Amino acid sequence: MAAKLQLQPWTLWAFLLFLALFSHESNLQCKNGVEATKRVLLYPQSPKVSSIVSNKYRTAYHFQPPKNWINDPNGPMYYNGIYHQFYQYNPNGSLWGNIVWGHSVSTDLINWIRLEPAIERTTPSDINGCWTGSATILTGDKPAIIYTGADTEKRQVQNIVFPNNLSDPYLREWIKSDNNPLIEPVGAGLNSNQFRDPTTGWIGPDGLWRIAVGAELNGYSAALLYKSEDFQHWTRVDHPLYSSNASTMWECPDFFAVLPGKNNGLDLSAAIPNGAKHVLKMSLDYCDKYMIGVYDLKSDTFAPDTVLDDRRLWLRIDYGNYYASKSFFDSRKGRRIIWGWTNETDSSSDDVAKGWAGIHAIPRTIWLDSDSKQLLQWPVEEIESLRRKQVSHQGMELKKGSLFEIKEIDTLQANVEIDFEPSDIDSADPFDPSWLLDPEKHCREADASVHGGVGPFGLVVLASDNMEEHTDVHFRVYKSQQKYMILMCSDLRRSSLRPELYTPAYGGFFEFDLEKEKKISLRTLIDRSAVESFGGGGRVCIMARVYPVALVDGGTRMYAFNNGTSTVRVPQLKAWSMRRARVNVQKG
Repeated sequence: MAAKLQLQPWTLWAFLLFLALFSHESNLQCKNGVEATKRVLLYPQSPKVSSIVSNKYRTAYHFQPPKNWINDPNGPMYYNGIYHQFYQYNPNGSLWGNIVWGHSVSTDLINWIRLEPAIERTTPSDINGCWTGSATILTGDKPAIIYTGADTEKRQVQNIVFPNNLSDPYLREWIKSDNNPLIEPVGAGLNSNQFRDPTTGWIGPDGLWRIAVGAELNGYSAALLYKSEDFQHWTRVDHPLYSSNASTMWECPDFFAVLPGKNNGLDLSAAIPNGAKHVLKMSLDYCDKYMIGVYDLKSDTFAPDTVLDDRRLWLRIDYGNYYASKSFFDSRKGRRIIWGWTNETDSSSDDVAKGWAGIHAIPRTIWLDSDSKQLLQWPVEEIESLRRKQVSHQGMELKKGSLFEIKEIDTLQANVEIDFEPSDIDSADPFDPSWLLDPEKHCREADASVHGGVGPFGLVVLASDNMEEHTDVHFRVYKSQQKYMILMCSDLRRSSLRPELYTPAYGGFFEFDLEKEKKISLRTLIDRSAVESFGGGGRVCIMARVYPVALVDGGTRMYAFNNGTSTVRVPQLKAWSMRRARVNVQKG
């Protein structure tokens, strides 16, 4: 039996009115909140806006330290029953600078114990910065970390540290090698200021270790390949693992193996099964992109299945505020997990006033889809341990203009899962391939107020009572030549009354066999200032930061909606309140 919709005409009118009145925003491709744009608000603003300096904006279950600046995740690993998360950290303030390696440990990836910094700026090879790197479990079950240091000449060099005491379950103390720096930026065409972020190591068929380092080589981007017998003395291979003239520098490269259609992970240093693919991930344009291809063991090169000269068309790990991701093989559960950094989108002065800046997205299991075309991601199953009160609705129908309120859960800390089943997919509008060059622009122009044949439909979160503030996550369905193209948007342009915030409309497309699959799934994790969404079973992921005034001044609301011409069925809607995790809690 179809559920009875709880529609409030004034609320629906306000929602559509504010959507229609909001002004057009300038385009920023993949800016990840680093650059902000000014915007013109055409709806009335409240006369008084409460201060952004509020602990209510601190997340309840996303990773962050008690105070100060955090950016890239570094060297994640699982070792002897403990998960280790290292991270770029400023111990002295909430702006970037004075970077060391923070260190936290966990048994479940959700609750974290904060330790003292693992790597600090103490030697000539890292005196000007201890930057991003990776952990590798060496032969004999001994961890090692190779990281980038800025030396006395401010060159970027690669250094190594080892645990001082393997019997310490938390590996609190790390010792720097006398051989540091292991790798220096020497060689023709190599830019010594663009040479950083070594990958996890792997062993080739010749028994030698390998790592890749992000670099600018002859003005182009490259993942430089190095080999070693003992993981301390390295020789550069005469050719890169892969290079591209489409950009000038790749930060935070990651290289790992995946099996099509299998959500179990692979250890890159173990025997790679037949049929496996490899993924080369890089951070550029303020977002994380990747290529799927084949790693040729004989030539030691990576060959992408598809080479696209226009990097705007490269696949992305996340289409929102997500950068500098790092993955690792979790030997405990046989999966590959990826972490990414999410920055604040307020001003630097706001961050100084708050005393903290930056979080990490929820760790995600990452694997390759069955046709080897793209990666899929899903929050690690451990996050479900935070679920408490649940509400559930089945058999709903959302007609054009429907707005269904999701009640009786904590709308500030929630996990929502919805299946949408369009009833008339033949009415889908035609797809224009040029939209792939700038899906954010298409999300702005075809926003939730613009009726389509199938869509927009989705979720409205962190909405104020009068809808002056709200964030919507929604889909549109387009008919392509063979299958359907789904546009997923996370629109922040009306997320807050606060001035000078970066409030874009994020978006990404994914191909979908709607005739076969029938339903398009949406999972959204709401965690106060974090809205993290997974569309189509993890085909498109969008991480966002929002700061609604209503979060501080009162309550917020949540809705499922459909503003498309055709009816959309919702066979299943589940929502949970989420408990607060113990994340680096400051000792009293």
